[in-house]
Amino acid sequence: MVEVLRGDHRTNWLLASLEAEDFAALQPHLELVELSRGQVLYEPGDPLRYTYFPHYAVVSLVNMMEDGGTVEVALFGRGGVLGRALVTREAFGRYIVQIGGTASRIAAERLDEVSNARPKLRRLLQSYGEVLLAQTFQILSCNAVHPVEARCCRWILMAQDRADQEVLPLTHEFLAEMLGVQRSTVSVVTRTLQTAGLIRQSRGGINVTDRAGLEETTCECYGKIRRLYQRLLPDADEARAPSG
Repeated sequence: MVEVLRGDHRTNWLLASLEAEDFAALQPHLELVELSRGQVLYEPGDPLRYTYFPHYAVVSLVNMMEDGGTVEVALFGRGGVLGRALVTREAFGRYIVQIGGTASRIAAERLDEVSNARPKLRRLLQSYGEVLLAQTFQILSCNAVHPVEARCCRWILMAQDRADQEVLPLTHEFLAEMLGVQRSTVSVVTRTLQTAGLIRQSRGGINVTDRAGLEETTCECYGKIRRLYQRLLPDADEARAPSG
């Protein structure tokens, strides 16, 4: 028996922000899909056939180095959209699901057709593209100049914003890949954060126990990225300000 996924496309804040007429034009082309943890949506060079609007799934765009190293350059969640390229139509990095969940999916060509006919939708997607570029610049700058502890706090906060889960299924190995550091370094940092009472680690992942403390410990980049999305989506869920 085929399982039927249930959910609201407007769980994604970008889709929720659309006017009724624009959403109605888009809705018939949207399908609900389940994204599994560890699933690779695109590898570098793959054609971008589908565009995804995550709900509670969290997806990373990772730059792949020739020596096998990786570093995250963008993070997508319920405040964003991924798999949309304006020129090359090819992925320039690996899109990998870090936290599983549902998403709304649409064929890239169909999204182009609808947005070309709906000026407000087109402007929203263009504005999001600018925010995503600014987020990428901020993350790259953060990786270059800020200490690992602050960067780790930023990543945990951004992941919780997107997934809205108390326990984030994150491993030390995964965090090391996203931050571009050794696993042993992440182990030291997370142990320090746990000792400070900011997080609690378990086999299931990381539980945020003091969000305010994490926000005090992280660098300026988290706040800058969050404000970018707040300006783009001012009416998003006030319970958890969007940061992508």
